[in-house]
Amino acid sequence: MGRFDGATVLITGATGGLGSGAAKAFAAEGARLVLSDLDETALRDFATTVEAECAILAGNIAEERLSEDLVGLAVEKFGRLDIAVNNAGIVHSFVRLPQVTSEEARRVLEVDLLGVFYAMKHQIQRMERQYKENGKGGVIVNVASVAGLSGAPKLSVYAAAKHGVIGLTRSAAAEYATKGVRINAVCPAHTRTAMVDGFVRSSGAAEADALAELTRGVPMKRVGEVDEITTGILFLADPANSFMTGHALALDGGIGAV
Repeated sequence: MGRFDGATVLITGATGGLGSGAAKAFAAEGARLVLSDLDETALRDFATTVEAECAILAGNIAEERLSEDLVGLAVEKFGRLDIAVNNAGIVHSFVRLPQVTSEEARRVLEVDLLGVFYAMKHQIQRMERQYKENGKGGVIVNVASVAGLSGAPKLSVYAAAKHGVIGLTRSAAAEYATKGVRINAVCPAHTRTAMVDGFVRSSGAAEADALAELTRGVPMKRVGEVDEITTGILFLADPANSFMTGHALALDGGIGAV
């Protein structure tokens, strides 16, 4: 038996590195999936590769209606929503604060912060209702960042958004600690996803040199791997981990230790 047999798991940003890794990891543990991302074709193609019951809905997480509809889809297809992984996010150009355009800053805040707010708003209401009906609420895992735990030079607005995600996580966790909803955040350092690949390409340096620059402040001197981060996501969602709420779990190669 898997840890998540029969559980309904909603994942946003499902076709990206962390989203797709989490989807496959939950599927391997018996979950049923509700998947969302911006590109409908990519979402459909990905869903065919996952060995689990899947429902999909493409859309822009910065629009509140998508979050409402995703919760409705989970209930319509599978009867309930047990776990939500709010993973969808973007990053702005790797530049100092004045060089971030106002348009780019607004877009990052809309997706990375307001998108999580909209998602939690509708997920929490459903999970609280389930708890009142049958004593089984739900779990929310927000994908924040190590940039949400400290300053992040040249990623100022992204860091501000991720600090906000951690603020939402901790505040809502306290509000719903007795109402059947556990809420935590995972805070990865740079991980081998499209974001890191994009940095390497834009740097103009050899990959090894670009990664060395990216991980200069990481005691382990490397980027994280997707599987290492999804292990943390599943840990936070695990029903056996029932006494943990309101935490920001750093998976950062030792950054927080120095």
